Amino acid sequence: MDGDAIVPVGQSVPGGRNGAAAPRTGGHMTTERARFLPTEQGAQAPNAGRVLALLFAANTFNFYDRAVPAIVAEPIKLEFGLSDLQIGVLAAAFTVVYAVCGLPLGRLADHRSRARIMGWGIVAWSLLTAASGAAWNYVSLLLMRVGVGVGEASYAPAANSTIADLYPAGKRARAFGLFQLGLPVGLVLAYFSVGAIAEAFGTWRAPFVLAAIPGLLIAAGFFLVREPRRGASEPASRTAAASASASTPPPTPVDRPFRRVLAVPTMWFLIIAGIGANLASYSVNTFTVPLFQRYFGASLTGAAVLTGVVVGVTGLVGLLVGGWVSDRAARRSTGARVLVGAVATLVSVPLTWFALSVGPEATGTFVVLFGAGWLLQYLYYTSAYPAVADVVGPRLRSTATAVFFAAFYLLGGAVGPVIAGALSDAFAADALAAGASAAEAAASGLRQALAVIVPLSMAIASVGLFLAARSVRRDNERMTAAAG
Repeated sequence: MDGDAIVPVGQSVPGGRNGAAAPRTGGHMTTERARFLPTEQGAQAPNAGRVLALLFAANTFNFYDRAVPAIVAEPIKLEFGLSDLQIGVLAAAFTVVYAVCGLPLGRLADHRSRARIMGWGIVAWSLLTAASGAAWNYVSLLLMRVGVGVGEASYAPAANSTIADLYPAGKRARAFGLFQLGLPVGLVLAYFSVGAIAEAFGTWRAPFVLAAIPGLLIAAGFFLVREPRRGASEPASRTAAASASASTPPPTPVDRPFRRVLAVPTMWFLIIAGIGANLASYSVNTFTVPLFQRYFGASLTGAAVLTGVVVGVTGLVGLLVGGWVSDRAARRSTGARVLVGAVATLVSVPLTWFALSVGPEATGTFVVLFGAGWLLQYLYYTSAYPAVADVVGPRLRSTATAVFFAAFYLLGGAVGPVIAGALSDAFAADALAAGASAAEAAASGLRQALAVIVPLSMAIASVGLFLAARSVRRDNERMTAAAG
């Protein structure tokens, strides 16, 4: 079903032979495949908005489920007697498996049904999220989170590839920005509800069980849709797309796909940017709720809500504004879009550093400064993600996304929480040796750890984006020439 616009099974599809609806029997397509609907080369798929809404919903609960362990980290730490390093390893284990499994699943999504891959992945991660609530010790919880990582790894490569086929290049940044709104929306929902759920039920286990329900409902939608033709949104692809039929065999896999992806210079620079951005974001997502509890003295619910404002609400603004600004910049050149993200992440460096330097009485100052810096770092998403589609051809985009994600998750997302946790324990030990109480040491140790890793990581992200801005136009021209 690689060649179809996504439509609910059982509906007639305009654009069959002679413009008639493509016939169905018993709710299934006949062997005649519906033709691709756009009438202009590089046109947006007519049902792109509905498909994007489904992808957004799944992405929202993807990030909701991911946020649950970080929000209830302190109760988990207390029950199982854990260190900050072990909390960091809990986040890292999920991320490593997510990154490694994303590579084969990304390849699978390049020549199999992306909708089915996403659907089964959502079912898997939702069930394993619920199972996390039954963990009886640290190791069992760790294994459950590893399983969630396998399920979630199926989603991003297939989703990003689908969006690239739904929207032409000039609209992709906004489409990716809307899709990535699932990140802050999911985080906001999680931060505003998980702490309250845990306190209402009197246990950190309840949010894991309840979080699984929406995912299972959303998964059903992916078994009722058909996916867009690969490359249909590209200017050069319409003629070939319009003549394809259901009897056409699946495309032959591209030879040496990983080598081809990594032969694109811009991909390397985007990977550098991704490593930096994820070093920062995974450290922040893992330890900001504990920071508010330990350093600023907030309750679990209060800490979760404040974190939702700092990393969630800011993301809603950053992604919406960032997508619009990035698309306007792209009208000048593909490099201008990436440059927007480079400048934004650079400005976020001093803002986050100053925020993490305030005293425990300055909660409001921290929220304002860190929130401003975090809003700007969200422009990384609306710059880097569309850039992958700008420099890699349609048949390799799922693979390119998987490579991109594997690199920045393994070297960024997995490493960040471990480094932050290890630094926190080390700084806390120094504070204890200097005569601080255990509570004071834990608070100051975590603040110092984040003050080191977050600004430095965002500086790395900015450097990667500045380098990518210099090469993306040349690589885009090469891709276009090869497709033509």
